[in-house]
Amino acid sequence: MNEIWVEKYRPAKLDDVVGQEHVVKSLKAYAKSGSIPHMLFAGPAGVGKTTCAIALAKEFYGDTWRENFEELNASDERGLEVVRGRIKNFARTAPIGNAPFKIIFLDEADALTPDAQAALRRTMEKYTSTCRFILSCNYSSRIIEPIQSRCVVFRFSPISNEDMKNYLEKIAKNEGIEITEDGIKSILYISNGDMRRAINVLQVTASVSDKIDGETVYKMTSVARPEDAKKLIEMAIKGDFINARKILDKMIIEDGLSGEDIIKGLHNAIIDAPIKEEEKAKIIDKMGETEFRIVEGSNDRIQIEALISYLVAMRKS
Repeated sequence: MNEIWVEKYRPAKLDDVVGQEHVVKSLKAYAKSGSIPHMLFAGPAGVGKTTCAIALAKEFYGDTWRENFEELNASDERGLEVVRGRIKNFARTAPIGNAPFKIIFLDEADALTPDAQAALRRTMEKYTSTCRFILSCNYSSRIIEPIQSRCVVFRFSPISNEDMKNYLEKIAKNEGIEITEDGIKSILYISNGDMRRAINVLQVTASVSDKIDGETVYKMTSVARPEDAKKLIEMAIKGDFINARKILDKMIIEDGLSGEDIIKGLHNAIIDAPIKEEEKAKIIDKMGETEFRIVEGSNDRIQIEALISYLVAMRKS
C-alpha cells in the first residue's frame, strides 16, 4: 500500500467534487467564460478547497495547468519575504501558452502575518493582468478586510454523511475492501465532515484488516467510542463513581486513549445526556477547564477523575 489514497482519489474534474455543489457551479461558469476573479475559499479542513482550486486549474488551462498554476502553503512561509519574493516573481511573469493569466493558490492564507497580507494586497492589485489569486483559509476573519473586498468569497461547508458514505464505499470497492455499516458509521463519526480525515482513517484501518468494522476503526484511531463515553456520563450523573471510574480505566488502559481524546468523547456524549440544559452548560464549562489543565501538563487521570467527581457531586446536590 504505497499510494496515499487522499491523493489517489482526489477528484480531477470539478464534476467529480462532492458536497460543494454551490461552489462547483460557480467555478464551472468561471472556467467556461474564460474569466476568473480573485477568490477566497473559506471553510473547515478536508472539505475540498484545495481540490476545487486544482480542478479549476485543470479545467481552465488543460495540459498546461502545471506551468500556469503555483501552489504555496502560507503556514510554511508566513512573512513579507515570501510575498515580495516567490509570489511576486511568479505573478509578474507572463503565462505559458495561450493562457490569459496565471493562478497562484495560497493555501492556509490565514497564517500570513498582517504585514505579509498588506503586501499581498498590493501585489494582487498590481499584477491583475498576468495573475489571479485563490486564497484558502479555515477562518476568513483572519484575512484582512482589504483582501476580502478584492475577492469573491466562497464558503465551504462540511461534507454531508451521505456524500461521504458514497465516496468511502466507492474507494472500498476499488481497493477490494469489505466495510461494514458499523465501520462506515464509525468513520463518519470520527471524521465529522472532514473527507480527508475519513479517507486517511479508511486507509490506515485497511492496512491491518481486509474487513473494516467499528471495533477496528476505533482501535486504530484512538478515538473514544460514543457508547463508552455515553455510559461513563450516565454512571457519573447517577452518582455511581466507582463504575464510572472503571469505564475510565478501560478507556485509558485498554483503548490507550489520552485525556484529550476522552474529553472530546465526553463532550459529544453530554449533549444527549438526560439532564437539564442548565446542568449541561455547567458540565461543558467544567470540561473546558479540565481540558485546559490537561493541555497545560496536568495528569490526565487525575483531571478526568476530578471531572467525574464533579458530575457525581452535582447530581447528589
